Amino acid sequence: MDRTREIADFLRSRRAALTPDRAGLPDDGRTRRVPGLRRDEVARLAGVSIEYYTRLEQGRAQNPSPEVLEALARALRLDPSEREHLTDLLAGPPATRLAPSSPQRVRPGLHLMLHTLEHVPAFILGRRTDVLASNRLARQVLTDFDALPAPRRNLARYYLLDPQARERVVEWERIAAETVAMLRLEAGRHPNDRQLADLVGELTLKSPEFSTWWNDHRVLRRTHGAKWYHHPLVGDLHFSYESFQAPGESDQTLCVYNVEPGSESARSLQLLTNWTAPQPDTLPRPEPTIPPEATP
Repeated sequence: MDRTREIADFLRSRRAALTPDRAGLPDDGRTRRVPGLRRDEVARLAGVSIEYYTRLEQGRAQNPSPEVLEALARALRLDPSEREHLTDLLAGPPATRLAPSSPQRVRPGLHLMLHTLEHVPAFILGRRTDVLASNRLARQVLTDFDALPAPRRNLARYYLLDPQARERVVEWERIAAETVAMLRLEAGRHPNDRQLADLVGELTLKSPEFSTWWNDHRVLRRTHGAKWYHHPLVGDLHFSYESFQAPGESDQTLCVYNVEPGSESARSLQLLTNWTAPQPDTLPRPEPTIPPEATP
């Protein structure tokens, strides 16, 4: 990833998305030739010179102070995910941000937690939205990640490239676009991640929508929200999901899809649980013992 270009494109996209009215700027009567704010307006709002802001937007100002980052975030009305992404982009030369190399492993305790959460879908995401582990209901509601080769167990790849996802995921476009924003955030954090670059390249080639969403420079860290799925066996399922960092694992996120007790979704999910529950192993019946014929 070209860090200089990423900084420039991200700052331009954020100021283009912010109207003067929303930024609290009065109408100065000047004809606007660019969408959103001009560079001088961002500089004024952030309390820095136009020359310094221009260098920032061109990727020529190294290691700005935390105070400058906070001022820019306020001026551009950045949300927490955008603030994190800007900090990642301006954190220093890419050579100092080592790409993750070792494969991720889910410790036994987290596997046990997934199996304990047997009444709702739950799974663990790693870097690049890789699906590191999932319970049985997650594999039923989304897709059977365990049946895929390990390198292809990836949530973004599922949403964007699996035709089944478009049928199962209600509001597919919103969910898919948000997943691309998650990858953007990851790219800012790990600009030298070759596997992430390969995934972005694959999605660019194979998904008609990916490039548009990727070039929006939107970033997102999912924490909680709502999702709807349409399952071919039980119909519509409404989930309130919670996502949070797994204890002791900075690059692993536990995602739990909860349902409202007593709701139609809860009843449908229970029905799905019953229909798809593995049958207990049955012991082979012993051959009947035939008593010897009585001798006269």
